[in-house]
Amino acid sequence: MNKLKLLAVTLCTLLLFAALPIAFSHCEIPCGIYDDPIRLNMMAEHITTIEKSIKEIQRLSAEGEKNYNQLVRWIVNKENHADYFSEIVTQYFMTQRVKPVEESNQKAYKEYVYKLTLLHKMMVYSMKCKQTTDLQNVEKLKTYLGQFRAAYLGTGS
Repeated sequence: MNKLKLLAVTLCTLLLFAALPIAFSHCEIPCGIYDDPIRLNMMAEHITTIEKSIKEIQRLSAEGEKNYNQLVRWIVNKENHADYFSEIVTQYFMTQRVKPVEESNQKAYKEYVYKLTLLHKMMVYSMKCKQTTDLQNVEKLKTYLGQFRAAYLGTGS
């Protein structure tokens, strides 16, 4: 019976380690497996979640009898999604997808700087969404994401 248990534990452990590479998010190696539109859509979903969280925080804060547990949950949710958004900006686009360009290629360099500027602006407004419940910060994120989507996918500038 002990040998059977040992075999079962060993098999389970091997299966777990075999599944680990599948379970984690995209790595920073040049494997060429990217789906940029999905990342952009994920960013839009995070913005929507941040917006809903802010509205719920405002609603719960205005109530006479405070439900602090729900309030804390919405605050944590807002901050987590701002972090997820920022991670896509940095770990996906800034480190893997938006490639440096030589200044001598002026047109490409200008596009590169424009994309980096939009990514930086999104980082700043993602941080502001964490710090406040001002819906104007969400609107800025939406605007900059739309501009970045157009610039990155080549559908406008």
